[in-house]
Amino acid sequence: MPTDSLFFSEEEQQYLIEAIQEAEKQTSGEVKVHIEKKCQTADVMERAKEVFLFLHLHQTAERNGVLFYLAYEDRKFAVLGDKGIDEKVPADFWNSTKDLLRTHFANAQYLEGLRKGIEEAGLQLKKHFPYQSDDINELPDDISFGQ
Repeated sequence: MPTDSLFFSEEEQQYLIEAIQEAEKQTSGEVKVHIEKKCQTADVMERAKEVFLFLHLHQTAERNGVLFYLAYEDRKFAVLGDKGIDEKVPADFWNSTKDLLRTHFANAQYLEGLRKGIEEAGLQLKKHFPYQSDDINELPDDISFGQ
């Protein structure tokens, strides 16, 4: 199995970064992807929350950051949105995005699953956090990797 930063080739990483940039053109929300081999906690949502804080997603002006977390060797993933999103959307807001990811991940289509999930998040967030002409990119669009 490849090391985390090599899970996707540089070209594949760029493909995901472009998906993040396209999604963020539709919304003031910030999207991040974090990939690691193994989930560092028993509960994937707890690990996603740790990574969310580590990546400063909670520090966006509208509290509208979104994390796509993948622990590929453990076959675990999470989609976590910040407080500002949770206050405006129904409880099942991320279900369609998670279902899309689950379908692709079940077939080991991690790259395409993440890309489609990011696209879906951009479209969903656009309804509640549309892109503004004065919008600034609050966080880098890169992919982060765990240990």
